[in-house]
Amino acid sequence: MVGLQILKRQRRIAERYVQAFATLPVANVSDCMSRMTAGGSRLRPMHRSGRLGGPALTVKCRPGDNLMIHKALELAEPGDVIVVDAGGDLTNALIGELMVTYAMSRKLGGFVMNGAIRDVDMIGAGSFPVYAAGVTHRGPYKDGPGEINVPVAIDGMVIHPGDLVIGDADGLLCVPIDEAEGIMAAAIKKGEAEARTLQDIAAGKLDTSWIDAALKRIGCDPNPR
Repeated sequence: MVGLQILKRQRRIAERYVQAFATLPVANVSDCMSRMTAGGSRLRPMHRSGRLGGPALTVKCRPGDNLMIHKALELAEPGDVIVVDAGGDLTNALIGELMVTYAMSRKLGGFVMNGAIRDVDMIGAGSFPVYAAGVTHRGPYKDGPGEINVPVAIDGMVIHPGDLVIGDADGLLCVPIDEAEGIMAAAIKKGEAEARTLQDIAAGKLDTSWIDAALKRIGCDPNPR
């Protein structure tokens, strides 16, 4: 039944991709995805430090209700990132210290909450990755409905069950399973190019001729008058 169902996850990103993307800045990966995908600037890291990375176990729940999140915790495998679309509502917190502690005991990869959390002192002091849209002390309901392992979307970024979800201080990104190989290769090349640019800056040899070329292309005289 749509709106009230628990499905089996059919695919899961390979661990080698989880490990490879763990060394790549999210910004570089985003650039290699044409800057067209993002988890929204509202969702920020609530933990002290540490990267997020792992296969998505998706949850779609009614704003303010976390019944299906509890069930997802029972279904999740080590390394999984529980990605929750709760409509971005901030009225009620969907997870807090107890659920985060349980997730840590299950060796999960983290939480992505398109909604609110609480117990931020505990979460903010640790390194277990938690991204959320906001904070409130008001607790959740546990009545449903909801869905598990269905496609969800956060600010236009679609996440399918098993896709790779990554995050650092700059924000979140979903890498589709079928695109992971090509995106990984492109992001590695971009990192190498940026390293060369940093070397040029340090040596005082940075080529900035592209700036005037771009200005000319749009019809602007680059020479001050």
